[in-house]
Amino acid sequence: MMENREGNRMQFVALEYLYVILGSFFVAIGFNLFLLPNGVASGGVSGISTLTDELFGWEPAFVQGFLNVPLFIAGVVILGANFGLKSFLGTIMLPIFVYLTREWDPATLNPLLASVFGGILVGAGLGIVFRGRASTGGTDVAAAILHKFTGISLGICMAFIDGLIVTSAAFVFNLEHSLYALVGLFMTSRTIDIIQVGFTTSKNVMIITDNLEEMRKTIFEEIDRGVTILRGEGGYTRENRNIMMCVVDQKEFTKLTKTVNKVDSEAFVIAMSAAEVLGEGFKKQ
Repeated sequence: MMENREGNRMQFVALEYLYVILGSFFVAIGFNLFLLPNGVASGGVSGISTLTDELFGWEPAFVQGFLNVPLFIAGVVILGANFGLKSFLGTIMLPIFVYLTREWDPATLNPLLASVFGGILVGAGLGIVFRGRASTGGTDVAAAILHKFTGISLGICMAFIDGLIVTSAAFVFNLEHSLYALVGLFMTSRTIDIIQVGFTTSKNVMIITDNLEEMRKTIFEEIDRGVTILRGEGGYTRENRNIMMCVVDQKEFTKLTKTVNKVDSEAFVIAMSAAEVLGEGFKKQ
């Protein structure tokens, strides 16, 4: 039994390293085939290397390596050694893949298409790296350092740094390229979210009804979903109330609302989106 657990753990760790390598390759492809040839500096160290390539003709792979490695070391020194070997691997592999694919022909010379599909590829690569519980270094480390010393929220620090890079594109290229960079940055962030939580969304439904037992039984029989009973209190009446919580797939939501209405047309229903649900009946952890 112990040998099986150890074997499974090793396989899981090996898969995480594979995620880091594969994700870094996707980021490099998105950068060299879409973003760089069209001057789309959509944030991050890759965006900086796009600007320096235009201004000074510096090899982007070298710029990314020269920035990523010191930032990673600074992160370990200032923030603590919690980045791990996988993050160091991502920090090294990304500029290597960028260098190896530097001679590949651009997939398109249309800046809008490049910002959309380049952003998707970069986001997919970063999302895969994040699923390997690692990073590729870069401006996210710089944002974490800035957050530590200023107390400003991490999200604002990231937006500030990426905003500077995107704004700089307007001066290095033109305003239109800066707008393309914003499109690429948006596509990257949305794709990362999709890779992290998937396309499927669920609904967390809260039901307040006087026909609690009948509602519970009907949902179980017709929807085949379990429910959780929460204890609450009316804010106005101060009466104790039972609140039924039921999580369903998006496609089951309409059927659930019809079922609730059939049992109790006066029931109070609150539906909230749940980006990711782990457990029995949903995605396995």
